[in-house]
Amino acid sequence: MARGIFGRHHGDPRAGDTRRGTRDQYRPSPEEILRYLAGNPDRSGKREIARAFGLRGEDRAWLKDVLRDLQDQGLLEKKRKRHIRPGALPHVAVLDIFGRDAEGGLLARPAEQEGNGPTPTVSVRLSRGGAAPGIGDRILAKTFPSDDASGPAYTARVMKVFEKRQQAALGIFRTLRDGTFRIEPVERHQPELAVDAEFRNGAKDGDLVEVEPARTPRYGLPRARVLAVLGSPASEKAVSMIAIHAHEIPHVFSPQVLAEADGLRPVAMEGREDFRDLPLVTIDPADAKDHDDAVFATSDTDEKNPGGVIVTVAIADVAAYVRPGSALDREALNRGNSVYFPDRVVPMLPERISNDLCSLREGEDRPAMAVRMIFSAEGRKIRHSFHRVMMKSAARLAYPQVQAAIDGAPDDKTRPVLDSVLKPLWQAYAVLKRGRDARQPLELDLPERKIVLKPDGTVDRVFVPERLDAHKLIEEFMIQANVSAAETLEARKQALVYRIHDAPSLAKQESLREFLHTLGLSLARGAQMRPSQFNGILERVRGADSEALVNEVVLRSQSQAEYSPANIGHFGLNLRRYAHFTSPIRRYADLIVHRALIAALGLGAGGLTGEEEARLEEIAALISAAERRAMAAERETVDRLVAAYLAERIDERFEARISGVVKAGLFVQLPQYGADGFIPVSSLGDDYYIYDETARSLFGERSGKGYQLADRVEVRLVEVAPMAGAMRFEMLSEPKPLPGSRRSFHKAKRRSRASQARPGPRGRRR
Repeated sequence: MARGIFGRHHGDPRAGDTRRGTRDQYRPSPEEILRYLAGNPDRSGKREIARAFGLRGEDRAWLKDVLRDLQDQGLLEKKRKRHIRPGALPHVAVLDIFGRDAEGGLLARPAEQEGNGPTPTVSVRLSRGGAAPGIGDRILAKTFPSDDASGPAYTARVMKVFEKRQQAALGIFRTLRDGTFRIEPVERHQPELAVDAEFRNGAKDGDLVEVEPARTPRYGLPRARVLAVLGSPASEKAVSMIAIHAHEIPHVFSPQVLAEADGLRPVAMEGREDFRDLPLVTIDPADAKDHDDAVFATSDTDEKNPGGVIVTVAIADVAAYVRPGSALDREALNRGNSVYFPDRVVPMLPERISNDLCSLREGEDRPAMAVRMIFSAEGRKIRHSFHRVMMKSAARLAYPQVQAAIDGAPDDKTRPVLDSVLKPLWQAYAVLKRGRDARQPLELDLPERKIVLKPDGTVDRVFVPERLDAHKLIEEFMIQANVSAAETLEARKQALVYRIHDAPSLAKQESLREFLHTLGLSLARGAQMRPSQFNGILERVRGADSEALVNEVVLRSQSQAEYSPANIGHFGLNLRRYAHFTSPIRRYADLIVHRALIAALGLGAGGLTGEEEARLEEIAALISAAERRAMAAERETVDRLVAAYLAERIDERFEARISGVVKAGLFVQLPQYGADGFIPVSSLGDDYYIYDETARSLFGERSGKGYQLADRVEVRLVEVAPMAGAMRFEMLSEPKPLPGSRRSFHKAKRRSRASQARPGPRGRRR
């Protein structure tokens, strides 16, 4: 019998009997397994499923086959060692309440959702004495699949209500020639608003304002009232303020938080190891204001480890100052991470901590959490140990500065530490690189752009910083420190928040496989994908015309990294255990890991509390959402800055790359600036363009020629909306023949329809 959805050794499913042999052991049908998973999303691991159905021994191997069959059929997805239905909500989710049902109950939808599937509706249950949210609120909730087929797909129990969301928006105040007032939108999907004179609140033409909806007339534009004037959109930092408001990023510290930070005093040496004689150095961007990591390396003198190295990574001891339950701690969790804009930083912690008490300043005593790691000559970590220390940075260095010193051009700052510190660091990196090469993490070539601003906040230039060995050295040292933290906590059976990255879903794998087939490339099938398989594809196209295209599509096939107390490993780095430990000044996840290490190793005060352990799932959901919020805000700010920079260059020609293909047209990116614009399909010419999802292309029905993702093209800038960060372009490059075009498929489809429409013998359709 074919294996199919019912798996191997199932017997005839029509018989409805899943008992087998003389043991009379019950084996559930796939439908029963799916029903169980729908009702028990928090108990959906393979062991929990086996326990629920009383499966033991060889029956567990049988269950593994059935679950794999269900994944192959697209009926299940495996995430964080749990089995969920495709598109299902996680057990803990951030939801936005948008309305009420016929009986007055609250309805919500996910604040963010992966994939393109339908957005599920959630019925929010209120508990007595608990939080009482309303429409417009954002909540953290536990979700449960609903049994009511006619109602919302999920119910939810409120865990936390975030600060009440104001129904406010940002816009540019405009005075029209007829004396009326309008709000020009700064969001791409935001409508234009009208403002009555009595509600302008002192706003002048061109001001950036915050408004809230007023009465909505039966005819004409919706009305609004001005709540506050935020200044001129041309002023410094106004562009990032738009993103801060749009994404509701907390950016003002309360007086209580600032008072708590200002009241802190430097911690004493008591209870700490003295690392102040170890010449640790900080290596950061030249303009960095906070320094939360320092490094040192030396050869291992142990005869049993020839060619081995000892690497020490010291990280600012934020847990010494930010204690669980304090006002500082609550604010740090609310922010989740620091947010980096070209014109400002919205820090997770006040400057008293981030730039002073916890910053590893040169020549000053600072408390730190240090990890000492010993590696073999092949780059394999032999052992490691954690220490709570007092350290003193021997030098504050910048990436280009140390790279120049290694390349033979030391300056006055690097010359004294070149032989004693920098060269041993490079020798250690050469060892660690052997281990990295053997591990084979995912190696995508994705350059990052940096925007340099003028004093007035406008764009001066955009460039791609050179990727130096100095960057790679620090990156690999930090990765190994993060791995060591996760390994130590697991060994101590201490709960923690992992940094996890799932393998691409089966659906994304299949989509990528179909795309690669159009280029004559193949991707092996298998339940256990490895980064090395993707690296093999990337290596085959290195230097080819399709290199940028394949890198882009492989990137889009990957899952999104997130935080979780349940470990599934990190696919991209090809690591079984990974946790963020190295940046507690700017990431709350790292602070949690520091506290976990302090508690597990008995390193003094400031360790993880029992209450925090019980909330790790909630904390992981909050900081994952904060990270996605920060990424969106940073990206939109860059778009607005570049759009404003190019607003004076209408009708100019630019070299561009196609960064997205949809039915409605093409998204193009200007490589020089890193900003995106759109070309509507209606402007591509007289041909009728067909969207080929598999080949990521649009091709002409008559010509078969078209445009594909990652194509390099020439475009003309037609229109710019600076405050919305939107640009519209006109295509100047002619369409080209596409090797993966499915034109023949569409022709065959039309011929088939035509033949069916023609009457056959005796008037029947063929």
